[in-house]
Amino acid sequence: MTFTLIFLAALFLSLALRLILARRQIRHVQACRHAVPTEFAARIALEAHHKAADYTVARSRFAMLATLLEAIILLGFTLGGGLQYLHETWLAWLGTDNSLAYGLGVIGSLAAITSLLDLPAAWYRQFVLEERFGFNRMTPALFFKDLLKSSLLGTAIGAPLIVAVLWLMGAMGAYWWLYVWLFWSAFNLLLLFIYPTWIAPLFNKFTPLEAGELKQRIEALLARCGFAAAGLFVMDGSRRSAHGNAYFTGFGRNKRIVFFDTLLSRLSPAEAEAVLAHELGHFKHRHIVKRIAMLFGLSLAFLWLLGQLMGAPWFYTGLGVTAQNTALALVLFFMVLPVFTFLFTPLSSLLSRRHEYEADAYAVAHADGEQLVAALVKLYEDNASTLTPDPLHSLFYDSHPPAALRIAHIARLGQQPAVAGQP
Repeated sequence: MTFTLIFLAALFLSLALRLILARRQIRHVQACRHAVPTEFAARIALEAHHKAADYTVARSRFAMLATLLEAIILLGFTLGGGLQYLHETWLAWLGTDNSLAYGLGVIGSLAAITSLLDLPAAWYRQFVLEERFGFNRMTPALFFKDLLKSSLLGTAIGAPLIVAVLWLMGAMGAYWWLYVWLFWSAFNLLLLFIYPTWIAPLFNKFTPLEAGELKQRIEALLARCGFAAAGLFVMDGSRRSAHGNAYFTGFGRNKRIVFFDTLLSRLSPAEAEAVLAHELGHFKHRHIVKRIAMLFGLSLAFLWLLGQLMGAPWFYTGLGVTAQNTALALVLFFMVLPVFTFLFTPLSSLLSRRHEYEADAYAVAHADGEQLVAALVKLYEDNASTLTPDPLHSLFYDSHPPAALRIAHIARLGQQPAVAGQP
């Protein structure tokens, strides 16, 4: 009973805080809707500013509803008896709850039910919210095609992964959590390596970047920065959305640089070069490696914690389950973990924003800072990103610095004299 009260208190605290933050965002953005911020007045039209404000408000309102639904679903599976029902159903079919088939059945059916419950929200987000603001390019046929592909892929990858984890949990004794961590880490590194060439092409078409000024600029930039890539590619992001982006993918020698076609349609070669210089900054500062290391470190800590909780009856009964086994422990732990870790969200956001500042500094040192600013302003406008987020909401959620602070930071960097030996 005590743990039940602790869980409910944590759930309602996180729920209340998420709703308050969303409400603050809505009020702040609406209050600043009437005028473009002074530092952007010459670059962004009032109509575009209104669109960004309205888009942000609509997304925030939808997020509030999604937050409430997530809490209801979580309570339904835990204290509402949903997971207990799945346990009893599979136990009746198999006659045991101590088998890999039972664990795979419980976890697989939970994943399937959760996916079905998420489907209306995904449809609304794509065909109502994104459509209303002119971002949706996806057809219903493509939506369901993607859904089928992702479901089949998730089953093909997830089922063996679940079986392996459950087997390790049952066969490796008191230190099972260490073996699971080693296996999970190796699996994720393998996934990073094969994703660009084996998984991503299942959903998008990747074509080599055509010869021309942009390719020449990028190849020169890569040479200056000492970066070797497996290729430069353009992705048909316009099939699904009008949003633009660029990113690195892959691991080791399998690294690729990918531009959305929507991004290249809007940026000049010099602006695209500056954006890529920013992405190279993440690589040169080892941000990706640091984030992977942090993720692996946290996963080890969480698996150790699960190892301590797995044998505690109060952990199960406190979350509405009467049985006690590895599959239920795994499911319960990772279902409720976000409830207890939400308050640490600003730490992750702070680290991410720091990395963005460092990447911007690298970009200014190796490309044209004014071109980076021009590209970012276009991206803010094209993606309808608000220029006036609520400070507290931004502190919690934003992985990138607010637009005004980021542009000012780049401007200051451009005014500083170059220091020999600095990256």
